[in-house]
Amino acid sequence: MPELPEVETTRRGIEPHLLSRRVERVVVRDARLRWPVPEDLPERVAGACIDAVERRGKYLLLRSERGAMIVHLGMSGSLRVLPAETPPAKHDHIDWVLDDGRCLRLRDPRRFGCVLWGGDDPFAHPLLASLGPEPHSASFDGDYLFELSRGRKVNVKAFIMNSHVVVGVGNIYANESLFRAGIHPGRAAGRISRERYRTLATAICGILADAIAQGGTTLRDFTHSDGKPGYFSQQLQVYGRAGQPCLTCSAALRQLPGEARATVYCAHCQH
Repeated sequence: MPELPEVETTRRGIEPHLLSRRVERVVVRDARLRWPVPEDLPERVAGACIDAVERRGKYLLLRSERGAMIVHLGMSGSLRVLPAETPPAKHDHIDWVLDDGRCLRLRDPRRFGCVLWGGDDPFAHPLLASLGPEPHSASFDGDYLFELSRGRKVNVKAFIMNSHVVVGVGNIYANESLFRAGIHPGRAAGRISRERYRTLATAICGILADAIAQGGTTLRDFTHSDGKPGYFSQQLQVYGRAGQPCLTCSAALRQLPGEARATVYCAHCQH
């Protein structure tokens, strides 16, 4: 699934091609995404000029003077800027045809993404209204995590992956952040000290910044908007490496049993 670095990479990739461009029309080939594409979306958007391309968590916001569209890439979605006459492939569901002869094309094989109308204040939309702070914002730090975690029995990995706590820390980056911070992923969130949360917050911000700089992580379907892969996968320390030696201490990496999402850690380096 595209996580925050992949979505931010996509945003940066498409933004220069969309800003100040007028959307001549919207072509919806298949409206059956996670939630149905609004029937009136083409009418709302046709003729509008794109003023900004923003990100909130894993959601992209395409803003115009008429309001904002909310786009989520789901499990396997991607956005590409292509010549408008490029024949669509099987899973190319939506085109935003621009006034320069190109189009923004949404491809979503699994159809778990979404394209919704967010209106004048998309941050008030139910999908965005209750989201936690951005990792690189002033409101996110170790003290915030410490205070919010008090009394919580859920493990710390699940805690930082909760989008109501902080946005964008998906499975890959939770594994990597906890390893960098030296914190065992199975520890109860409420039993971690303030100082260790400060270390963890710094690790989260650092891991995400590194991943963004590398263009995200290519796993399964993700490539960014120019079709090139993300390269952060070459720097992964624990994710996907269960049974292999820890790159710090050489102990065999372990995987927590019974987890729906793979949780890999080093029992020697993380406690």
